[in-house]
This record gives sequence, C-alpha cells and structure tokens, in this order.
Amino acid sequence: MTLSTSAHNVIVLDFETTGLSPNQGDRAIEIGAVRLENGVVVDRFQELMNPGFRISSFIQSYTGISNPMLQSAAPCEEVMARFADFIGNHNLVAHNASFDQRFLDAELSNIDRQYFGQFSCSMLIARRLFQDAPNHKLGGLVEYKNIDNDGVFHRALADTEMTAKLWLVMLDELRDQFNILSPDFSLMQKISKTPKAHVFNKLKNFAF
Repeated sequence: MTLSTSAHNVIVLDFETTGLSPNQGDRAIEIGAVRLENGVVVDRFQELMNPGFRISSFIQSYTGISNPMLQSAAPCEEVMARFADFIGNHNLVAHNASFDQRFLDAELSNIDRQYFGQFSCSMLIARRLFQDAPNHKLGGLVEYKNIDNDGVFHRALADTEMTAKLWLVMLDELRDQFNILSPDFSLMQKISKTPKAHVFNKLKNFAF
C-alpha cells in the first residue's frame, strides 16, 4: 500500500508510559490509536502492555492504570508487533509528538520493526493556529475549541480520540480561514515549524 500524503488520512496515537524517557529505562504501558480516512475514524487500536516491572504509585494515580491491570496484560513486544501492523504505511500524529515518537522508536527497535510514515505534532500546530488559547495542553485546547469530550484524560485511547478531533478542527480552520481545502501532511509539518509571527501571512498567501 502506498503512503497517503493527505492530512485527512493519518493515524493519531498516544502512549501512556512508566516515565519520561526510554533512554532511562522507561517503557510503554498503553497504546491508543485511531485511523482517519478522509477525516473519518475508521479503525481503533487500544491495548495495555506489561513492561516487565512494577510501575510507581505516581504513574498509577496519573494514568489510572494499576499494577494488577498490567500483570494480566500482554508483554510490550507482543502488543507492539500488533501495533506495527496497525500503523501500516500511514503518517502519524500525536500531541507533543516528540514524546510519543521516542517511545514508538524505542519499542519498535526492541522487536526489530519500523514504520515508514512521518510524524506531525498537533501541539506545535495548535500553538500557531490558535495563538489566543490560554494554553496548548490537550485538555486546554479541547476546552478552548469546545470539542465534545467525556472528561477522561491520561488514558491512551481517550487522549487519542481528543487529539483526532483537535486535528480535524485544525483542518477545518485551514479550510474556513485560509481556503486550504485538501492540505498535504507535509503542509502540517511546515506549519508546525513556522515562526508564529509569520504563519498567518504564509497561510494567506500559501507561501510555504
């Protein structure tokens, strides 16, 4: 299957983890993802995964994921093999993508798998498109844009669902404010790297 370049055809993902850095021995404990085709959610993926050690009380409280829940979950290696199949040849979106990309790279490296798509960060794009937002955390943006939600955050699938809705709101913003009807994924990446002071003028003139 060829890699779609449309920003409407992506996989949005989110990891819950034992800490901040795989380089420090932290592991993924949950992965959630949704697949968008033409801007519509057509598939979902959600699994807990056993990192092979007990997680801290802070992580249990923060995520709502307990040690007993993880003890009965499949090992990271099994879950990530299934997730690599789910990703296929899609481009990837995450909120604060550098964090999720580090864990995706590390966990797939452990099983000698890779992916062929590229990453885009919804948080960096939101900082440029929604400059008046009080903050650019996922929960803050959901409130700022009145995105429908059930109030659940810090579980992988729930955060992924919210990020996917935010992504579609940003695509709507490009359509409604700048008449960009079918943005390429590469445009979203360029927006994320453009200085905030210049991004609106570039979008108005489509001068990327």
